[in-house]
Amino acid sequence: MPEFEVPIIRPRRLRGTPALRRLVSETRVNAADLILPMFVREGSGDPVPISSMPGVVQHTLESFPAALEDAAASGIGGVMLFGVPEHKDARGSGAVDPNGILNLATEVAVKTVGDALVVQTDLCLDEFTDHGHCGVLAPSTRSGAVVIDNDATLEVYREMALAQANAGSAMLGLSGMMDGQVSAVRDVLDTNGFSDTAVLAYSAKYASAFYGPFRDAVQSSLQGNRRSYQLDPANRREGLREAELDIEEGADVVMVKPAMSYLDVLADVAAASPVPVWAYQVSGEYSMIEAAAANGWIDRDRAIYESVLGIRRAGADAVLTYFAVELANRISRGIDER
Repeated sequence: MPEFEVPIIRPRRLRGTPALRRLVSETRVNAADLILPMFVREGSGDPVPISSMPGVVQHTLESFPAALEDAAASGIGGVMLFGVPEHKDARGSGAVDPNGILNLATEVAVKTVGDALVVQTDLCLDEFTDHGHCGVLAPSTRSGAVVIDNDATLEVYREMALAQANAGSAMLGLSGMMDGQVSAVRDVLDTNGFSDTAVLAYSAKYASAFYGPFRDAVQSSLQGNRRSYQLDPANRREGLREAELDIEEGADVVMVKPAMSYLDVLADVAAASPVPVWAYQVSGEYSMIEAAAANGWIDRDRAIYESVLGIRRAGADAVLTYFAVELANRISRGIDER
């Protein structure tokens, strides 16, 4: 007999077999919880691989339907669409053009999978402006610097909202981090007969280093940085405050972006929010997993599952991830990570 008091409480009992671990699991990932971000490029004859995001491409309008059908077949919940225009200008005119690439892609998506997936569209100007910022620029009195004109940008966002709603988008993803953007867009939608079009607020969107590969994906023309409107990575309470403001303004869903480095913010928002809370596993998070796996440093499949599981555990009701279709297909085959 051991010369010490043996434990009576043994938490390991519930970890003993795969069946037990599965039965007592507190968090699960389902295909329907996943949303696939997709890029559609204007003026390209063939899909263009994104070098910093292995396995992700800029689609053409011709290649797009097959990829949408694959996404629908996997059982994921939706797609988030981003346009990559051939021409840009200071105001982002292509974003409000009914024949602009994002609005045309939206029409294709709605026609192809509108009954199977929630078609969502990015409502922001950064892909469409020649300066790469998320809004209209105005001269600043501070040392001749350039700043975003918040209220002038809201006027453009209202135009974008109508263009995207007319194209058939079921949910508009407001990612520009302008003050009052939710109320401005909700008002113009309701006034123009689009009261059923939902608003997803990128409420806690941080000025993160993890967006780098995305800027390749949309061929960003960014000059400077976005720290005057995206959140300071040091600020936790501010993320919750932004979410609460967006909910007051009428957001149907709120989001935290990025996910991995902001799980504390995600947990705070999830604990307080009366509306669904989503999180975006951004391009840098995706590419880090791919790079580490390519070098043999991590088990790729397990890392993908664990990373998304962690986001769900922190409180996300759904996750935007470039792994969405792959992960959904693995889940449907019954691959058990436990």
